Amino acid sequence: MALPPTARSIQHERWMGLALLEAQHTAASGDVPIGAVVVNSRGDVVGRGYNRREACGDPIAHAEVLALRDAAARTGSWRLDDCTLVVTLEPCAMCAGAIVLSRVPRLVLGAWDPKAGACGSVFDVVREPRLNHWVQVTGGVREAECAALLREFFEAHRK
Repeated sequence: MALPPTARSIQHERWMGLALLEAQHTAASGDVPIGAVVVNSRGDVVGRGYNRREACGDPIAHAEVLALRDAAARTGSWRLDDCTLVVTLEPCAMCAGAIVLSRVPRLVLGAWDPKAGACGSVFDVVREPRLNHWVQVTGGVREAECAALLREFFEAHRK
């Protein structure tokens, strides 16, 4: 049963708060503060991730990929077809591809990425009609908060 828009919005905002908490884990490593959670159909968090490229020296250790891997391990299935991915910044092309391949049906994002976003800004990988799976995108959830976190990070690193 679908929730009315107001209940959905409140739920998305709560989940985004959890993704923002994940993003805070990047402070010690100097990674870009992006966090993600995967939530199942009951609203339980089944996967968590935050950027760890710098911490691990791994170019694909993006928050979304790590959250999807965690969810697959916890659920015992790579098919996350009853889940929602919530992330503080619009996913890049690599992460958008991972979302499609993991069969996640819903994506909730905070800030849009006008430079590298692949879920509606620069590209729209998750809704590419030639692919075998499409993702419903809800953007701009707690956008100002998510954008401020990134802006503060980059301002501090430019000094």
